[in-house]
Amino acid sequence: MFFGSEDPKYQEGEPLKPIDVEDGVIISPDTHRENRIPPGQSRTRKWPVLHATDVPNINMDTWKLEVGGLVEKPLGFSWDEYQELPRVKVFADFHCVTRWSRLSNYWEGVSVKWLAEQAGVKSEAKFVVATGYDYGWTTNLPLVDFLTDDALVADLHDGEPIDPDHGGPARLIIPQLYAWKSAKWLKRIEFVADDQPGYWEQMGYHNHGDPWTEERFG
Repeated sequence: MFFGSEDPKYQEGEPLKPIDVEDGVIISPDTHRENRIPPGQSRTRKWPVLHATDVPNINMDTWKLEVGGLVEKPLGFSWDEYQELPRVKVFADFHCVTRWSRLSNYWEGVSVKWLAEQAGVKSEAKFVVATGYDYGWTTNLPLVDFLTDDALVADLHDGEPIDPDHGGPARLIIPQLYAWKSAKWLKRIEFVADDQPGYWEQMGYHNHGDPWTEERFG
C-alpha cells in the first residue's frame, strides 16, 4: 500500500485526492476544495524543517502524554499505553505560515475527540492549550477548532514514524489551521476557560491561524 509521497501519482506531481483514499480514513474537509493551496502559499513535495526552539531530547522510558485542566478525569499515558489506544488515520493537507503547503499527507495516531470524550471536558472549557516537550513552548486553540474529526495526536506520517525533526515521537495535527498550531513533541493537552496565547502568538503571530483567510500575524 502506498502512503502520501510514496504514491506513484504523487511522484508524478499530481496531489492525491479524497477519491484516491481507501475506506476507513478520515478525510480533512479542505482536501475537497477545487484549489487546495491557500492564498499566498506555494506547494512543496518535500517536508521542510522549521523550529522555534531546539529539538528536545525525549526519554521514551519517561515520555508521557497528559490530558487535563477542566476535565472530569485527567488522563496520562506512557508510550506503551498510548500505543494501545484506539487509532485513526487522517488524509489532510498541511500549511505552514512561512508560505509552503504540503498536500496529501497521511497521518495516524489517536483522535483528540476521543481523548476529550475519555477525559470528560467540562462545559466551562472554551479553549485548549497544547504544550510541547521543548521547554516553555505552548500554542492555543479555540475548543471548536480543536475538536474536529480530522484532528489527532499523530506518531506516523505517510506510514513512517514521525522523526524528532518533525515533532516526533508524537505531535498534534490540526489540519485546518496553520501548522504552528500542530504542536511538535506534544506533552500536554489542557482544557481552559480563558484564551491563553502561546509562544508564537505572543511573538506576533495571529491568535487563530486560518490559512484560507491568511491569518498569519496579529
